Amino acid sequence: MGLSGTNMLLKKLLTHRSLNLLGFVGCTGLILTAFWFQYVRELEPCPLCMAQRIMIYASGSLFLVATIHHPAIVGQRVYAGLILLFSLGGMGLSSRQLWLQSLPADQVPACGPGLDYMLDVLPWAEILSVMVRGTGDCAEIQWTFLGLSIPGWTLVAFIGFGLLSMIQMRQRSETGS
Repeated sequence: MGLSGTNMLLKKLLTHRSLNLLGFVGCTGLILTAFWFQYVRELEPCPLCMAQRIMIYASGSLFLVATIHHPAIVGQRVYAGLILLFSLGGMGLSSRQLWLQSLPADQVPACGPGLDYMLDVLPWAEILSVMVRGTGDCAEIQWTFLGLSIPGWTLVAFIGFGLLSMIQMRQRSETGS
């Protein structure tokens, strides 16, 4: 198969629908992994982890709706733009947690109450503020793989989702679907 044959095969495989499905499967895998860490490995998620999960849920939902809806190019760009916004938000949250994890022990903020307690007693605005700023709990590194902690791998995933959405925003028209 020549170079032009390879390009045609890639165009047929990389349709909006297949890219959206890939994004949805990626988000689903991340959420299932998060549940495995929480319920099997018994690692309690911190407020920043929960905020990152919300960004993954939002991105995954948009990927799924875009897969099912399969809109024309303008609609696809709208979906991709929204996914890019959630990906950028997730990148910011992951980066914030990585920054907290890099702080010396004497500069780590105080640990906060658990999310269940906060939901019972605090107003929503304060809960959201804590979820975005993080607490000392967010600075704890509970697991690493290849030198990256959980928020490091989450950052990699959000970068991937952002790139996936940018690819879709640049595509001119649907081919091979």
